[in-house]
Amino acid sequence: MEYPKFAVIGGGSWATAIAKMLCHNMEQIAWYMRNETAIEAIKENHHNPNYLSAVEFDTDQLILTSDINEAISYADYLIFAIPSAFLGQELQKLTVSLENKIIISAIKGIIPETGLIVGQHFMQTYNLPIEQIAVLAGPCHAEEVALERLSFLTIAGGNPEIAECIAKSLRSHYIKAKVSDDVIGVEYAAMLKNIYAVAAGMAHGLGYGDNFQALLMSNAIREMKKFIKQVYKMKRNINDSAYLGDLLVTGYSLFSRNRMFGNMIGKGYTVKSAQMEMNMIAEGYYAAKSAYIMNQELKAKTPIINAVYEILYNGKEPKQVFKKLIEKLD
Repeated sequence: MEYPKFAVIGGGSWATAIAKMLCHNMEQIAWYMRNETAIEAIKENHHNPNYLSAVEFDTDQLILTSDINEAISYADYLIFAIPSAFLGQELQKLTVSLENKIIISAIKGIIPETGLIVGQHFMQTYNLPIEQIAVLAGPCHAEEVALERLSFLTIAGGNPEIAECIAKSLRSHYIKAKVSDDVIGVEYAAMLKNIYAVAAGMAHGLGYGDNFQALLMSNAIREMKKFIKQVYKMKRNINDSAYLGDLLVTGYSLFSRNRMFGNMIGKGYTVKSAQMEMNMIAEGYYAAKSAYIMNQELKAKTPIINAVYEILYNGKEPKQVFKKLIEKLD
């Protein structure tokens, strides 16, 4: 077969964008989402009613199911694209083996129950080798995929041939995809950039301008480098698009839900009220706590992560925290 069988696990905007990319190259994919109403709507109207509703699907290409075991049984390659906070409860539904499956994380967060990034969670919980793990990273927004604007992906994999196969399955006239061997580093970068995007949003909500945002992002990429180096030391160029590029698009884009969440906090919303009004998951909220706790052992210098944590979890006043943060940036 030119392509292995793929399944997308998740029903949100990123899952919808990934399904669109795969359908460009494949005759059929499996697509699991727990919302049966959404499945029926896609079958009838050829659109996901809740996310990226402008994307039209040929339903003959889709094996739509609300049974995660059906999707996993069908596919060789499994792309998980659900919020990290809900992955654990979804995996509890598994009755089929993951032994020979390729696991692709498109989740940019930490599993709350284990404090691990998704790839490490699968390796430790399901005893999978790193060769069966891959990460789908940006810089790429689901909304721009829907509009077929030129977008870029990085596929980091423990097996270079598998990583290239995944990249090939996603490429099109508007999707460019390259591969990397930094499975751990790329996924940590995808998690950390959401925290920095929350910080960027907070700064905007507090009234800071472009000059400060540039200072904040330049410090963020250096902070990210220090953190990842403590987690997993290997030769990497932190200025590559998988790290710096993904950080910039998440920190600056109006499509960024993490920036939007931070902006609301900066404007005076409580965490709960911001989450309720957004009606979307901002992964940076969960990541800030996990990264802060991890760093108690890593001992990397992370003033931005610390500031976001203090605001989100200790109820500190954003204006006062940012005044102190400014003195720590250079």
